[in-house]
Amino acid sequence: MTRFLPRLPFDDDRMKEECGVFGIFGTSDAAAHTALGLHALQHRGQEAAGIVAFDDNQFHVHRSLGLVSDVFASEAVMDRLKGHAAIGHNRYATTGATVLRNVQPIFVETDMGGLAIAHNGNLTNAHQVRQDLVKQGAIFQSTADTEIIVHLVARSDMNDMAGRLVEALKQVVGAYSLVALTEHALIGVRDPLGVRPLVLGKLDGAYVLTSETCALDIMGATFERDIEPGEMVIIDGDGLQSFHPFTPDQHRFCVFEYIYFARPDSQVEGLNAYEVRKFMGGELARESGVPADVVVPVPDSGVPAALGYAEEANIPFALGIIRNHYVGRTFIQPSQHIRHLGVKLKHNANRGELAGKRVVLIDDSIVRGTTSTKIVAMVRDAGATEVHMRIASPPTTHSCFYGVDTPSREELLAAQMDVAGMAELIGVDSLAFLTVDGLYRAVGEADGRRINEPQYCDACLTGDYPVPLVDRDGGYGSRQLSLLDEPI
Repeated sequence: MTRFLPRLPFDDDRMKEECGVFGIFGTSDAAAHTALGLHALQHRGQEAAGIVAFDDNQFHVHRSLGLVSDVFASEAVMDRLKGHAAIGHNRYATTGATVLRNVQPIFVETDMGGLAIAHNGNLTNAHQVRQDLVKQGAIFQSTADTEIIVHLVARSDMNDMAGRLVEALKQVVGAYSLVALTEHALIGVRDPLGVRPLVLGKLDGAYVLTSETCALDIMGATFERDIEPGEMVIIDGDGLQSFHPFTPDQHRFCVFEYIYFARPDSQVEGLNAYEVRKFMGGELARESGVPADVVVPVPDSGVPAALGYAEEANIPFALGIIRNHYVGRTFIQPSQHIRHLGVKLKHNANRGELAGKRVVLIDDSIVRGTTSTKIVAMVRDAGATEVHMRIASPPTTHSCFYGVDTPSREELLAAQMDVAGMAELIGVDSLAFLTVDGLYRAVGEADGRRINEPQYCDACLTGDYPVPLVDRDGGYGSRQLSLLDEPI
């Protein structure tokens, strides 16, 4: 039977990162460190988690639905995950069926031994390749595009697992970072444009690969460097080897990692995410400042930008909205009456900071606009005399096909309305977004976005897709394979 986990109303008005990956090689308690790393990466996916460990003899696997703290709470579970090497994965909340078979890492036995893979991103030719493989007799157990890579690896006639993985990845198109575990090595790979993040760290001689530096911090590991776009690293008993088996391309790192996805304390491609978000707020104040009495963030993601805005505009900052951190994301099943209360389940107005004041509300983005509408009404009900909303990113006008769960263009508010129409719908006195050039200035590009040579992937903001959308343009549909609403 299919198990669908209901999503609360405010959860549908955010872009959601697909997942976080973690791998470690060369420590006696690899699985315990992996679980710690997944705790730090919990913000990248709350649907499910998994770990595969290897102990020189055999692989040990545990995967389950739920948060990391639930999946790996049992001492018995952790005791079974023995080994000096392990990889782990957090999966994000999809819009379709939540089933165990889609939980990663994927583990298979091949003619060259066991192989586990955990993947962050999306293959834009997944439907096409999957269809070809099925015609050749392949049998799929999941709807995750990661399984396509496994099938391609199994069909390769290269004489080592790393070579097979390279050959497989040369047959796919997309944005990805992945970690793989074999009987001899931990492997990390990043797509040729470097759209999705992957970093390298060290812990007392052990090597670590992970999506963000915050996963290194939680265990006291040191950050070594970012894995380069198109780079493969192989970590084994002899140390680390680096290869560049893919054709070099222009670096197009996902700019939304700075806007929202990365944890504020992570170092992202050489920049601190928290500081960049403050810079975004400062740019926003310079571009579209308005007379006001108080600057209020929509918690929690709007806080750094609101601080930057308040400092630049010289307007007091206040926590005018308080977030309830104890509302379940997916496992709560409230009645229809309670669901109708919507955003109040998660946010409540701090009346003392709002009554009688002109308020600037700061948020990181507007997707559908449903949450913004409810929050503005809440602030007005608390006595605000004016409400001006400022968004610390450009309007989200296009869907992402590179591993981020975004609505279709028809559901994106900024794709259907101009700013004036959005302001009227949301119910604010004024609305303004950070410009694309302002965003690029905030991430250190003094001249803004270079039209002929953009420095980041900003497709959701501009429609400039750096990786070909093979499935969409070839008539296979516009949805990501890993988001298929397929029952168990």
